[in-house]
Amino acid sequence: MTDVTGDTGDTMSAKAVAAGAIGNAMEWYDFAVYGFLAPVLAPLFFPSDDPFSSLLAVYGAFAAGYFARPVGAIVFGHIGDKHSRRLVLIVTVSLMGVSSLAIGLLPTSHTIGVWAGVLLILLRILQGFSVGGEYTGSAVFIAEGAPIRRRGFLTSFVVAGSTLGFLIGSGLTTVLTNLYSEATLANGLWRVPFLFGFAILVLSVILRSSMEEAAQVAKPSRGSPILASFRHHWGDLLRVCCLVLAIGVAFYILFVYAVSYLTDLMHVSAAEAMDINTLALFVLMLMMPVAGGLSDLFGRKPVAIFGTLGLVVLAYPAFAMMHSGNATKILLGQMSITFVYAFYAGVLPVMITEVAKPAVRMSVTAIGYNLVMALFGGTAPLAATYLVKRTGDDFFPAYYVMAAGAVSLVAILLTRETHRVSMHEPHLAPLARRAR
Repeated sequence: MTDVTGDTGDTMSAKAVAAGAIGNAMEWYDFAVYGFLAPVLAPLFFPSDDPFSSLLAVYGAFAAGYFARPVGAIVFGHIGDKHSRRLVLIVTVSLMGVSSLAIGLLPTSHTIGVWAGVLLILLRILQGFSVGGEYTGSAVFIAEGAPIRRRGFLTSFVVAGSTLGFLIGSGLTTVLTNLYSEATLANGLWRVPFLFGFAILVLSVILRSSMEEAAQVAKPSRGSPILASFRHHWGDLLRVCCLVLAIGVAFYILFVYAVSYLTDLMHVSAAEAMDINTLALFVLMLMMPVAGGLSDLFGRKPVAIFGTLGLVVLAYPAFAMMHSGNATKILLGQMSITFVYAFYAGVLPVMITEVAKPAVRMSVTAIGYNLVMALFGGTAPLAATYLVKRTGDDFFPAYYVMAAGAVSLVAILLTRETHRVSMHEPHLAPLARRAR
């Protein structure tokens, strides 16, 4: 296995990067599977005379997981800062995998009545709880072990892995729904994608159990790192929240809400909308490591500014092209906004890990990231739908993305450059000179 070595003398193997990123692939794999199979799951777990009520209930179970993320961030942030980043990664991926397996084996309401829905909600909450430490835990683990000159590139694979997981999940469910009838899926075939998630768990645990954690970068704080984050590092916490906002809002508007936007408002076929969305996600996955690599060469701020400024400038034109109803213009609009989004999405993981001091890094990063994702990310499609209906303005989702992008842009401008700073003492080590 090839190792990468940097100016600091530390090394990180490709295996370690894969181990750090694979949990995020599993997270988004499960997101895609649950989301696309929601119409099939609705009558099985929340039977009702009104199909809309059933679907609303199954999406409610999905949303419940988001509100558990900040709780998971608090718990796993504490464990990561006081004990071990590696322990966090093993526990979080295990909880996600076991929950996915349990959903695949869960009896339906036909067998155990209302308890089927209750158990599904509890399992989604457990998954949300584990996700609270997964993304940021992976980012911190890779960033602390990576050599300075490749830290942005290697850390970008955390978010690239998330996109890969989403593509695998959406691809598998698309194949199943195209090959089999809804009745066949409801008769038990829906379980297969969730059970497949257990195979990802096994691979994840094997990889993560054998990986080596970076040397202790700082002595753990004597008290609670969570309390210290709010009392003494609230500025860093607020900075992380502001940096994450553009990504949280833009992803769910551009790659989740956009599908229903095209089908419901622009009357584009569901198949065509999904094809465009899938292509955009594939381009996104390829572009993010490029952005991470560029941030190692030119700095985090130039790349991040390009991405967020691009969101502010291109959101309205992109939605205008999607609003045209013309397939070519829709594709061009989606690709243009995906391109600039990728630049910020690829550099964000390393940026937020470089904000806080080592002793509270996991806590500050996890709480800031998951708080924004719960309040603004997961709710973005709902907010966009409500605003469009309330105002009658089909471009309100674009305004939402522009506003979030502007907030993150200001936060970037107020953040110092850190691409040549050691992760061991990011607030003490001088810039370029000492790192070299």
